Amino acid sequence: MAEGWQGWYGPSRPLRAEDGIRARSKRGAIGEQWWSRRFIDVLESFGMSGRMARGRNYARSGQVLGFDIACGYVTARVQGSRPKPYQVRIQVTPLTTAQWRRVEQALAAQALFRAKLLAGEMPPEIEDVFAECGTPLFPRSDRDLVMSCSCPDWSVPCKHLAAVLYVLAEAFDDDPFGILAWRGRDREDLLAALRLTPGEAEPARPLIDVTDRPLADCVADYWSPGMSLARLRSLPPAPATAPDLLLRTFEPPPVPVRGQDLTALLTPVYHRLAEEDAEDDSDGEAAPPG
Repeated sequence: MAEGWQGWYGPSRPLRAEDGIRARSKRGAIGEQWWSRRFIDVLESFGMSGRMARGRNYARSGQVLGFDIACGYVTARVQGSRPKPYQVRIQVTPLTTAQWRRVEQALAAQALFRAKLLAGEMPPEIEDVFAECGTPLFPRSDRDLVMSCSCPDWSVPCKHLAAVLYVLAEAFDDDPFGILAWRGRDREDLLAALRLTPGEAEPARPLIDVTDRPLADCVADYWSPGMSLARLRSLPPAPATAPDLLLRTFEPPPVPVRGQDLTALLTPVYHRLAEEDAEDDSDGEAAPPG
């Protein structure tokens, strides 16, 4: 009996999977970070919401046995109602070398983007950067995805494909660079491109170059607000910045200290200073007035 066929026999039940990947979400939406929720929202906007919902129970019960992300595709194995797991493949067109060069230059031009990515975070504005470069970060329509499963269900996505998409979204929660690797640029290559960029008179120069107008030229409007208070209140709260953000931004100096990397030595110090600062703020709030 075909797994997708329900006919007179009713729906089939999957075999219990051992050591599968269980979605952390037990109810409601899957995806905690903005980028993973955006990924699922985009898929559901293609009219897939009904078909996607069939894969939630599969994802939550651990039917996805494993998956791999590579340039342009994701492959996975999903345990269905038959003894042999189904083979799933989800393809997306990766960016070309020229397209990635434009994206990297645009990201490198903004110190905030550069710092956030080097700290392992993905700023929401990155989606606009990709769009402005003519290469959207997420699929624009279902035609941008080619999905296949070895099961006999004719629906696309079937519940096995949907389960992989949900598990994939939670993997993106843990590592947003997975999205970028899927589009053709792995973490190390991207970070290397953001740390260094070709110069005209030198082979490479650091990208940390925050220059602006001299203060004397902008005194007149220095204290003017960039946007109204109403607009500021409507903005979502900014995510907490990692205490060791500055350390992650720069390449560690080549000189070890007592046989250890200087960044590794300083990182716990930065975290401890942040904790002490938070404790001081908390004490100040709790102190009675007067």
